[in-house]
Amino acid sequence: MPWDDPRPSLPRHLYVHVPVCRSKCAYCDFYSRADLGTGDHPRLVRHTLGLLRGWLIPEVRRAPLQTLYLGGGTPTVLGDELVTLIKGVQAMVPFTDDIEVTVEANPESLTPELAESLADAGVTRVSVGVQSLDDDALRRLDRRHDSASALAALRSVAEAGMQPSADLMCGIPGVSADTWERSLEGVVEAGAVHVSVYPLTVEQGTPLAARIAAGTADAPDEDAVVDGMDAAARSLGTFGFERYEVANYAMPGHRSRHNTAYWTGRPYIGVGGGAHGMLDVAHAQACTLAPDDGRDVARVRYSYVSDPFPGDQPSPLASLELLTVLDAAREDAMLGMRMTDGIDEGVAERAGVTDVMRSLADDGLVSHDDGRWRPTARGWLLGNEVFGRIWNAGR
Repeated sequence: MPWDDPRPSLPRHLYVHVPVCRSKCAYCDFYSRADLGTGDHPRLVRHTLGLLRGWLIPEVRRAPLQTLYLGGGTPTVLGDELVTLIKGVQAMVPFTDDIEVTVEANPESLTPELAESLADAGVTRVSVGVQSLDDDALRRLDRRHDSASALAALRSVAEAGMQPSADLMCGIPGVSADTWERSLEGVVEAGAVHVSVYPLTVEQGTPLAARIAAGTADAPDEDAVVDGMDAAARSLGTFGFERYEVANYAMPGHRSRHNTAYWTGRPYIGVGGGAHGMLDVAHAQACTLAPDDGRDVARVRYSYVSDPFPGDQPSPLASLELLTVLDAAREDAMLGMRMTDGIDEGVAERAGVTDVMRSLADDGLVSHDDGRWRPTARGWLLGNEVFGRIWNAGR
């Protein structure tokens, strides 16, 4: 590739949304459709690859991918067609030698045989939706698996030579502190080297919200959520996990590179029904998604319509958001404060939030040392306060 190639580069990070699940969980408001394995998966794979092909225009030079993330939905519902999808991506866009390839999975659709196939296809890590090792809690959330199959899924990932990551949910009503501790310990003993801990939230329009409104289910208790997050930090810390983001813990060398790209303002392509993506302005202009008339635009965010086959719709994109230079800097500062590393003084200065950071420090929500602003434990608990003051500074 010529060094003086003036064309903008394809982002080094790709997200592929697979909008199918065996069934919808009670709390979930992400876009996906129920699929018991009888959907037209070959068509879905061809369509998704067609969406990616649409981004490979001559005005943009192809750069090797550093990370590929297949999320959903539940990508493993596709079975062997998931391998076809991964190989199809690689046939269109080269991979770096050390690419990180992540697949999201649920225990009921991840067999040891599929884990082996994914490893052979180049997948390096699998994020397993465990949520809890309390079987009663799993039933209340309409999960289709039990604790034994969740642990078996994590072990199958490790045995196939990939990195197991476990998603857990704290603040589930009826789950005791002891049971929560056993969930944390259980996923680590099953081989997880990365753990994501999210609070149970009630989203409008979900079955869980309807049950709470009808009085047939309990709402999450805020104090229990805080206690659960604190317990996760303590427990995982004793196993050697590093908390590197407000909800994410990793053993040394096992941070998610793809998600870190999101939190550090790296552009990425997203394809699939309901997927989001973010482009720098030069790439967006090459794709005619941003004006080229001197207007103040630094980056463009977009999303596909929520449909399994968005390319068949008259307008495949559901939204297009143009961010100014200041908006992009504010976004970088805000997202950076989700991470333990925080942001350096230069990022805060470009975002025009140095005075805000000082006031947050006065309130005990951030700290300042070695030229960096970092969130405190209290700042993470009051994240909306921190992010809101950064985003709205001087507006």
